[in-house]
Amino acid sequence: MTRTITATSLTTAAAVIAALLFISPAMAEDMASFATGGYAKGLQTMAMMHMIDTNKDGMVSADEWTAFQERSFAALDKDHSGFLEHSEFTSAPKDGLAFATAAYVHGLMSDAMFKKIDTDGDGKISKEEFLSYQHRIFEMLDKSGKGMVGATDFIRRGG
Repeated sequence: MTRTITATSLTTAAAVIAALLFISPAMAEDMASFATGGYAKGLQTMAMMHMIDTNKDGMVSADEWTAFQERSFAALDKDHSGFLEHSEFTSAPKDGLAFATAAYVHGLMSDAMFKKIDTDGDGKISKEEFLSYQHRIFEMLDKSGKGMVGATDFIRRGG
């Protein structure tokens, strides 16, 4: 049996290859956003998973994740304005965040993370921007899409 390569099949193959080339950078950009400022390294630890897992079932639910992020926002919003100004976000609270590890706080409270979370570029982070960003992080961790993240997906492996 002889196969003939037609212009149509070449065009189709070229389109598939081009699509794959465009998908890969988008995925890499998401992971780069996630890891900015050491945030991923500080977040994806067993200690942080235990702090977020309030019912201690070994899983972090979407509700537990959101509650943790709401507590984080409230602790960072030192002037209770409903926004995180750059100086609030990048300076550690005097009493720290008792419900988070130092590595997580250090990774989160960076200039680079401020720029990533301040999606409208107005120089402050609204609660909506903060929670929306954190929701995307949860979705990246929740590889199964079940609204629950176990240690296998939560804990960072390697370097």
